[in-house]
Amino acid sequence: MKQFEPVLLVVWLLAVGDCRLPVCHAAEDARAVIDSRLDGCHAVLADFFARHEIPGAAVAITNQGRLVYAEGFGFADAERQAPVTPASLFRIASVSKPITAVAIIQLVEHGQLSLDDRVFEILQIEPHLTGEHSFDERHGRITVRHLLQHRGGWDRDRSGDPMFQSVRFAELLQVPAPAEPKHIIRIMLGRQLDFEPGERYAYSNFGYCLLGRVIEAVTGLGYERYVQAQVLAPLGIRSMRLGKTRLEDRYVPSEVRYHDPQHGPSVFTRDLGQSVGRPYGSFSLDAMDAHGGWLASAVDLARFAVAFDHPDRCPVLGRASIDQMYARPVESSGGDSDSKPVYYSLGWQNRVLDDDQRVNRWHNGSVPGTTAILIRRHDGCNMVALLNTRFSPRTPELMLAVDRILHQSANAIVACPEIDLFHAPP
Repeated sequence: MKQFEPVLLVVWLLAVGDCRLPVCHAAEDARAVIDSRLDGCHAVLADFFARHEIPGAAVAITNQGRLVYAEGFGFADAERQAPVTPASLFRIASVSKPITAVAIIQLVEHGQLSLDDRVFEILQIEPHLTGEHSFDERHGRITVRHLLQHRGGWDRDRSGDPMFQSVRFAELLQVPAPAEPKHIIRIMLGRQLDFEPGERYAYSNFGYCLLGRVIEAVTGLGYERYVQAQVLAPLGIRSMRLGKTRLEDRYVPSEVRYHDPQHGPSVFTRDLGQSVGRPYGSFSLDAMDAHGGWLASAVDLARFAVAFDHPDRCPVLGRASIDQMYARPVESSGGDSDSKPVYYSLGWQNRVLDDDQRVNRWHNGSVPGTTAILIRRHDGCNMVALLNTRFSPRTPELMLAVDRILHQSANAIVACPEIDLFHAPP
């Protein structure tokens, strides 16, 4: 684990188009910002990542709309001895879902879409039917809202996650592996749903894959291009992009290397079935775009989180849309399930605290080689942590441990520094 001087935040302002984006980097012309009020926060995090033997991590914390802490720990690439910085790009897995949700809600706000539109009236896709499968008419009742809330009718605990059956689905359609989203959708349209759309919650990566295709059908643009232009660019985020699965296909120099102690069979035709490092070929990141394919830095996600701190000044959604994004879903029975402290709204997990007034909102994500979490806390504090592993020898529940340590580290800040690292002067 890389050793750090206590709370040395090295910040440089990098011009990107019209936006001056703050990133951290060890450069001779950089300006060091040292604030002893962050000592406790930094010590908590440094101890945690060292104790859990995390190869590399990045953390960003905001308070009241200002970036007050941003730091990298360990190595982005151990072979090259390249350190992690808050500008290093990580796979963020399912933290991609709030980003897709915002894009969809924005289209609703602009009148291009309705949450109650039926998905397969928008997506004209021919189902793949075999002799043993028949078309389930309930597909026609699935709405955009159902997909956002994970209530579309698929339960991966019953029928498996279709986004991770890319070899079998490619074989069924006789196309090169891994199967692409369009192939997966055809197969799934030929299968029976697990429950009536809207009846209950069941987390579905496939539902968010469909939302990516809805964005493309409505806008006429590729999913990545639309999100970058209409969601990320207005927030000053320039570096986020969709990732590639194979290490040799990686084209972003600032992306970290991912670590996993296990190997698995390749899902790619060129070395199908051969043993590969799990992060680099045992699943298809390329097919995960709208539900789990984004690369982002800790500072990128901090910018995204801060956008919703002041709903009347949000650059991408209006207040009514933000309220709708966080609203508790109405149960099919007609109630609103007020007794449940945790619920999934439109792209976010939400936890109502003991006083029934405060709500914490978050999303996490994990695939082999990645742990990612974004928390929007009730008190105006946003926290991001990105790790280039999901394995710790100290705990089988690394995500939960990271969640807890983020709250502890934020609470250890004695007082918020006056400087805002988003807008620090050069």
